[in-house]
Amino acid sequence: MRKVVITGIGVVSPVGSTLDSFWQSITSGVSGIGHIDAFDTTDFAVKIAGQVTDFDPNDFIARKEQRRMDRYCHLALGAAKMAVSNSGLDTAAENPERMGALVGSGVGGIKTVELQHDILNNKGPGRCSPFTIPQMICNMASGLIAIDHNLKGPNYSPVSACATGAHSIGEAMKIIRRDEADVMIAGGAEASITPLSIAGFAAMRALSTRNDEPKRASRPFDVDRDGFVMGEGAAIVVVEELERAKARGAHIYAEVAGFGMSCDAFHMTAPSGDGEGATRAIKLALQDGQIAPEDVDYINAHGTSTPLNDKIETRAIKGALGEEAARKVMISSSKSMTGHLLGAAGGIETAVCALAIENGVVPPTINHDNPDPECDLDYIPNVSRETEVNACLNNSLGFGGHNACLAIKKA
Repeated sequence: MRKVVITGIGVVSPVGSTLDSFWQSITSGVSGIGHIDAFDTTDFAVKIAGQVTDFDPNDFIARKEQRRMDRYCHLALGAAKMAVSNSGLDTAAENPERMGALVGSGVGGIKTVELQHDILNNKGPGRCSPFTIPQMICNMASGLIAIDHNLKGPNYSPVSACATGAHSIGEAMKIIRRDEADVMIAGGAEASITPLSIAGFAAMRALSTRNDEPKRASRPFDVDRDGFVMGEGAAIVVVEELERAKARGAHIYAEVAGFGMSCDAFHMTAPSGDGEGATRAIKLALQDGQIAPEDVDYINAHGTSTPLNDKIETRAIKGALGEEAARKVMISSSKSMTGHLLGAAGGIETAVCALAIENGVVPPTINHDNPDPECDLDYIPNVSRETEVNACLNNSLGFGGHNACLAIKKA
C-alpha cells in the first residue's frame, strides 16, 4: 500500500499566520480570543471571537483578484501558498495531472452572502455583483488553489461542518493511496466572524458569552465552560506519496497513516449521548493506520468547550481506546487558544499533530482550571509538555453527526 506523508504546512490563525509564530503561540498557551472588531456588536449577546490579525492578502493575491474573492478564499490561498513553499515543491515542474486539491469550508462565503443580500434589498437586483456566486460557494477555495498552482488532478470540496478539514485531508490521503494522484493540497478555510453567523450560532446558545474575559472564554473540559468561541483562519497541508517525497529530498513531518469516518444518525446538532459514532470513527482510524490503542501518545481533541461535546468526546475516547489506554494518553484542545475554526479546524489541528511529532512537544489545554468530573482524562492543563510523540489522533466532529478521525504517526 502506498504511504502518504505530510511535506508542507501552511497556517493562517488567530494565534499566528506563519508556521513559526503559530507553533510558538500554541505551545506557549497564548490565546487569540478577543473582542470582535469586524462589525458592531452593540446589540449582540456574543462579542468575542478568534480573529486573524496578522494576515495581509496583498502578500499572496493581486488586489484586482482579491475583489473577486470572499475572505475565506483569501485565507485559503495564503495558507496554500505557504504550504507549497514550505514543502519545497516546484509545482510548475511537476505533472499537473498527478496533483490535486481538496480544500473545504463549513460555511463558505457567508460575508459575501450578507453583503450582496444587503445590496439586493437596498439597491435592487441589478446592483448585485457578477462575482456573487463564485464568491459564496464552498468549493471555490479548492478551485482557486488549483488555478494558482496548476493542479489538474482530483479537485473537490468536502463540506461536513466542523469535520470538513479532517475529511479533506483523509480523502486526499486515500486518493494518493489509490494511485489517483501523487501530491494533494488539502485542508480547510473559514471566515465566518460575521453578523449573521455570530447571531445564528448565538441563537442556538452554542457560543460562549464570557464577553468580559475573552481570553478565558474557550475552556474545553472545564466545568465552567459555557460554549465555543468562533474562530477564523485556514490550514493547508501538502500530502505526498512517501517514496516520491524521499526521492526529491523533501522534509517529512509525519505520515497520515489512518482515516476513520462515521455518522451518529442521531440529531441535527447534538452528538449521541454515548459517543458511539465518534468511537467508531476513532476505531476505524486506528485500524486503518495499524496502530494499537496503547501506542497512541497524543490526541488533539475536537474539544469545543461546549457542555455536551466535551463529556461525550471523553466517553468516545474511552470507548475506542479502552479505559486503561485512555487514562494514559495525553489529550489537549488547541481550540482553547484559537477558538473553533469550523471547517478549518481539522486542518489546523492536523498541523498541530504533525508539529507535535516533529518537535516532541504537545500543546496544552489552556483555561483548564476546574476539571469537569465527567471529563476525567489527562487534558494537559495549561502548560505544554516536552515528550516524544510517535502516534497521535486528530478528532473532528460536526453538526449533522459527522465524525472524522485522522491517525498521524512518525514517518
